[in-house]
Amino acid sequence: MDLIKFLKKTSYPGRGIVIGKNVAYYWIMGRSENSRNRIFALTEDGIETRAFDESKVADPSLIIYHPVRKTDKGLIVTNGNQTDTIAEMGCFKKALMTREYEPDEPNFTPRISAMIYNDGSFDISILKHLNGTCLREFFCYEGAEKGKGYFISTYQGDGSPLPSFAGEPIEVDLPTPDEVWEALNADNKVSFYAYVAGEVTLYNKHLGD
Repeated sequence: MDLIKFLKKTSYPGRGIVIGKNVAYYWIMGRSENSRNRIFALTEDGIETRAFDESKVADPSLIIYHPVRKTDKGLIVTNGNQTDTIAEMGCFKKALMTREYEPDEPNFTPRISAMIYNDGSFDISILKHLNGTCLREFFCYEGAEKGKGYFISTYQGDGSPLPSFAGEPIEVDLPTPDEVWEALNADNKVSFYAYVAGEVTLYNKHLGD
């Protein structure tokens, strides 16, 4: 799949993760004022989401978290506070077996997670709502070819309720961070994190990026 073409024609894929060889991308989007009122900020071991305007925070429970954390085993990238569960338990699958989709009925937003290990292999997971239960899917990769990556998002596009991502993570040609940020819907994009060969770049709409 051409990731840039997909993003340009999809107004709301929600939060997204792309994992490749020494590459990790993560973006957040928002339709409500509460979701849009965020920026990414660096921490000692990764990044965190922060409110851009503290006075406008309505409910921080699902919007303030650590999307990225570095551990001795590798780099964790997720769309929620399951990042901390994985870091604390030390086992990607074991940690996510204790978690489920987000409690934001009727969307029941999936939890998407990835971990790049020090040997270049990586795992990707999605936890989503299925007939009142949690479907936990895990995808394990020995690595990725140079210039290739695997993409997963919370949603397949806009809708009411929002349609959850379905199927395996999608293989894509890796665009540059600038290309991804430019392709995300201008109204709905909020922040973007790019890790490329050890270098981290942050993009924040509220900070003029």
